[in-house]
Amino acid sequence: MTTNAKKLLDEELRLPPAAREALAGSLFDSLETDDLDAEAAWQVEIERRIAELDQGQVKPIPWAEARHMIFGEADDSSRD
Repeated sequence: MTTNAKKLLDEELRLPPAAREALAGSLFDSLETDDLDAEAAWQVEIERRIAELDQGQVKPIPWAEARHMIFGEADDSSRD
């Protein structure tokens, strides 16, 4: 993640939850594609991951832990 992206993320994380949700949706929509093969592949992957969770093959981790693994940051619950 670039320095500018990190700075932007830090600023956006201070928004209220509803504003962050709207922003995330807009960003996600900007990545949408009309590639039907990609959509089908993602659907298969999503179903596989859900099945792994349902069967206990994988264990989910809390967002704070995942965030630390991704960004190397401590949990800051005060941002919500």
